[in-house]
Amino acid sequence: MSTDLDLAPAGFVRAIEELPLVDHHVHGAVAHDLSRGAFEELITESDRPVPEWMTQFDSQVGYAVLRHCAPVLGLEPHCPPEEYLARRARLGAEEVNRLLLGASGVAHYLVETGYRGDEILGPSGMAEVTGSPADEIVRLETVAEQVAAGGCGAATFAQAFAEALWERTAQARGLKTVAAYRHGLDLDPEPPGRAEVTEAAGRWLGSGGRLSDPVLLRHLIWTGIERGLPLQFHTGLGDPDLDLRRADPLLLRGLVERAEPSGVPLVLLHCYPFQRHAGFLAQAYPNVFFDVGLGVTYSGARGVALVAESLEVAPFAKILFSSDGWGPAELHHLGAVLWRRAMARVLGRFVVEGEWSAAQAMRVAAMVGADNARRVYGLGAREEGTR
Repeated sequence: MSTDLDLAPAGFVRAIEELPLVDHHVHGAVAHDLSRGAFEELITESDRPVPEWMTQFDSQVGYAVLRHCAPVLGLEPHCPPEEYLARRARLGAEEVNRLLLGASGVAHYLVETGYRGDEILGPSGMAEVTGSPADEIVRLETVAEQVAAGGCGAATFAQAFAEALWERTAQARGLKTVAAYRHGLDLDPEPPGRAEVTEAAGRWLGSGGRLSDPVLLRHLIWTGIERGLPLQFHTGLGDPDLDLRRADPLLLRGLVERAEPSGVPLVLLHCYPFQRHAGFLAQAYPNVFFDVGLGVTYSGARGVALVAESLEVAPFAKILFSSDGWGPAELHHLGAVLWRRAMARVLGRFVVEGEWSAAQAMRVAAMVGADNARRVYGLGAREEGTR
């Protein structure tokens, strides 16, 4: 039985497979060896231990590892998990990273460093392993918590945060907020007043802990918009620390409209299961961009559906590629290979059915895979070269 890939124009699938990508939202790969338990806990968004009666390999992402990562490590596709993990252990983390990251075809990484950054490779480490440029995305909440840890009063918090943010982002390509985790995206879209910020800072600094006050989160976001770099928002799926009901990107509509005159790109990350909501926002507002990274990885063989839905109503210049890989290099590799396969299937069918030309399909693949990110983040033309 023929497939969409079989029916695609000659050379089209290969051209997408060889397309140099810009991974506009990614974290570092883990540089140490992993036990089976540690590996399985890192290929799920759950933060709970894996029950003894099941394995995370029995999932879309687990099967994708065995299908697409095993051959890169010199094994047959669909090999048993035990064989895969034994091979991984023999090679060692350094070689596994070199093989899987190298096979992903990513030509430029934008590495977000705010989550457990001391446990994974930073931008320089990713660049060293892959030979590809790697720039930083700075998390707003992490900078604010570092300011608080350094000691400051409530009245001086706003100024101290602004100064720290400008200094911290001197070489950064963008910013990110995890307000969806800390409170939810149902925030008042207006910037808070100075007195509100001081009062909220006093409460937070007095109690300690991570920053979750909605007034301060709004202040961080608006300070980030003032900074002028592209601002990424976590939306959609995540670990149980997140209330998915309050991570719908449609909740940001008021903020999107309020921020529109600034011209700052607002980039919606992941979006699953709200990819159609994100597509609407990207169509309606010139300052909104989005990706379906992470969702494609965790949906594995079903990632084609996510990619297809992301292409329904959004202008193609508003969609970006990301893997959101964190930890095992398998997640970085799958983010790229599953996206490529999904794009080849979806766009190839458009061509076969006569809806698009092959040139149009390839143009869209290049836009989403790299060109849009180069424009949004100011990466310039194709200085990265080819794979």
